[in-house]
Amino acid sequence: MNREQISRLAHADHPIAAPLDDESVRRLLERGLPQGDSRVLDLGCGGGEWLLRALGAYPKLRAEGVDVAEGALARARESAAARGVGDRLVLHGEDAAEFTSPHAFDLVMSVGATHAFGGLLPTLAAAREHLAPGGRVLVGDGFWAQKPSPEAVEMLGELTDLPAMMDRVTADGWTPVYGHISTRQELDDYEWAWTGSLASWALDNPDDPDHCTALTTAHTHRVEWLRVYRDVFGFVTMILRPTSE
Repeated sequence: MNREQISRLAHADHPIAAPLDDESVRRLLERGLPQGDSRVLDLGCGGGEWLLRALGAYPKLRAEGVDVAEGALARARESAAARGVGDRLVLHGEDAAEFTSPHAFDLVMSVGATHAFGGLLPTLAAAREHLAPGGRVLVGDGFWAQKPSPEAVEMLGELTDLPAMMDRVTADGWTPVYGHISTRQELDDYEWAWTGSLASWALDNPDDPDHCTALTTAHTHRVEWLRVYRDVFGFVTMILRPTSE
């Protein structure tokens, strides 16, 4: 069972692959898309849920997504067709960090995918390359809500606290115009959904050769969440504009 398969099963009941509830997603898209006829790009789109919700809410919107996970892109295409928005969605199976496009975008998104670029600032640098004049970036990343243990740092990487993150973003030439800090309920709901969906699949498929791997992965993740990072990890989703065009 590879990482893409685990992610697909773990996000079955939480298709927004980040700790955000439906209302938070709706509000962020509303703030990020002041005009309904915009062109949107999602770098590291996975199953494309952000794009699908944007397309469903804005009938004149056109969207593109980039991801290396072909299985996730296939599911995105199927979902787009089922929701009647497939004619306005283009998906690219390639490395988001290497993606180029002949046109610019009014909104560039990358939520929970900064690892694909090597961190938050490289993600913003990549987004800037695709941004139209007056455009916005919607980006989501983790931060330390409290001082982490060495084990948490080893597990989740060299994050900063939220004020330091804002300092880095503004020093890099961006101005935050809106943001959402995931609530405790959003963070917990996401983790319960991740571990629960994967464990449920394993229990429902006892004869599958991946049964034990899925069950063990869900158990390990749940223990790490509860014992290592639950009380110190936070997640923020920001809408940014270039400080100068």
